Amino acid sequence: MRTRRGLCYPKEVNMCVANNSRAVKRRKLEDVAGGDTIGCWRMLKESPQIAGGRDLFDALPDDIVLTILCKLSSTAACPADLINVLITCKRLNGLGLHSLVLSKSSQKMLEVKAKNWSESAHRFLKLCVEAGNIEACFILGMIRFYCLHNRGSGASLMAKAAIGSHASALYSLAIVQFNGSGSSKNDKDLRAGVALCARAAFLGHVDALRELGHCLQDGYGVKQNVAEGRRFLVQANARELATFLAAAPSAVVPTSWLTWNPHRHVVGSGCPLLSDFGCNVPTPEAHPANRFLADWFSDQIGNTPGSGLRLCSHTGCGRPETRRHEFRRCSVCGAVNYCSRACQALDWKLRHKVQCAPVERLPDEDGYFNGDGNDHGDGINGNGGEAMEES
Repeated sequence: MRTRRGLCYPKEVNMCVANNSRAVKRRKLEDVAGGDTIGCWRMLKESPQIAGGRDLFDALPDDIVLTILCKLSSTAACPADLINVLITCKRLNGLGLHSLVLSKSSQKMLEVKAKNWSESAHRFLKLCVEAGNIEACFILGMIRFYCLHNRGSGASLMAKAAIGSHASALYSLAIVQFNGSGSSKNDKDLRAGVALCARAAFLGHVDALRELGHCLQDGYGVKQNVAEGRRFLVQANARELATFLAAAPSAVVPTSWLTWNPHRHVVGSGCPLLSDFGCNVPTPEAHPANRFLADWFSDQIGNTPGSGLRLCSHTGCGRPETRRHEFRRCSVCGAVNYCSRACQALDWKLRHKVQCAPVERLPDEDGYFNGDGNDHGDGINGNGGEAMEES
């Protein structure tokens, strides 16, 4: 049988004969060394006959090693799992950087910490991108667009991931279109944002499904359809609950979550599945790209988005503004701002529900109270009655 390179597989080695001959050589060496075991092994190691022998790993075909490395790369829990293999020997280093292995790299294998960012980390992600890994395209695209201020290259990489049906990349491009990120306010494309949200929602992205529901409710970038928008919001809440139960099968769901009393008018007492803000389940783990952004602009790293620019108030997002007054603010308190309705819903459940209170606000130096003067006005009133105005 031949490998893909056209080489024949090595002949089968008779291990019994090999072990017997090795044992005979060891006895002879022990006799020569006078029972000195250390001297025996030194002579055995330096023996030209044995030194010329091949290791069993060297006899293993590249195809089999690549298959093992692909499995490792696709199931790695952190980058160190593959790096520890690459530094083992020259052969594993070469095969570990094979395009087939890099194309199979998992999301956790590509998770780069902001504090460990370097040119070598950048180069490794570029290798994964060149190998066709759509997860690497999205992560590197987010880093370039928001952190390295390379808008064109970052958007191009996110678009490449979106073409490969990467749901998070589709939703991120929708946020870029809704906010006009990286350009002026007049460059917003609401219809394109809705179309990208619809595609991401079809692929199962909960945040995109919730954003799409609000767009239909408010007639934002699409013809207004309140009933259809409510249906999408309920579907997003149900999918969020199902995702949580799938991750924690032993969790107990309160009966009140699955029942609804139409005569209840107390805020927050209805069925969470009918809420604009989702169920009261733990916040899902943020994507590695969002964790990188949050760490990059944290106080520990010390990077800032720019003069007068704000970060999304949802701690798991990390997106910064690319121009002043790009994000929408809470129209009740004006103390928080969000890049999307999904971030608003997550942050409301996480902390803002107990912090939001009406305050008197003064106009800023540009004369704006909320946002940058956009007349979207997509106020929503859910469990907490919070309304937001978008920039």
